[in-house]
Amino acid sequence: MFLGTYAPRLDEKGRLILPAKFREELSAGLVLTKGQERCLYAFPMREFERIYEALRQAPVTSKQARDYQRVLLSGAVDEIPDKQGRITIPPVLRAYAGLERDLTVTGSGARVEIWDAAAWDAYLAAAEPAFAETAEEVIPGLF
Repeated sequence: MFLGTYAPRLDEKGRLILPAKFREELSAGLVLTKGQERCLYAFPMREFERIYEALRQAPVTSKQARDYQRVLLSGAVDEIPDKQGRITIPPVLRAYAGLERDLTVTGSGARVEIWDAAAWDAYLAAAEPAFAETAEEVIPGLF
């Protein structure tokens, strides 16, 4: 499970050094793709395979399913971290997420999210009030 928030930097070649706590789980390979709210998702390869199999079950007649599959899969690239735990983020994905130099990398359970640091700060400022007000009825039995 991926947990925590980290503040790495993107180097001049578009490479990200993965947080040390994430490296072992991602060492066999990962898939980077477009995420929601203009971040990037990084899935361990086996988790992405599981998601792909679930997506394949969606009816081809569903426009929403087709749209989701197209965006998720067309932006996907597979990567294997180098010995220093670095991955290269392709220019098209850097542009999609607005990644410059300062990043925020968050653990989100089964995936890692990669954000532009300013975009993450803005997202978190907007999302935290709703988080604080979430009632038990929204997520029954959670607490």
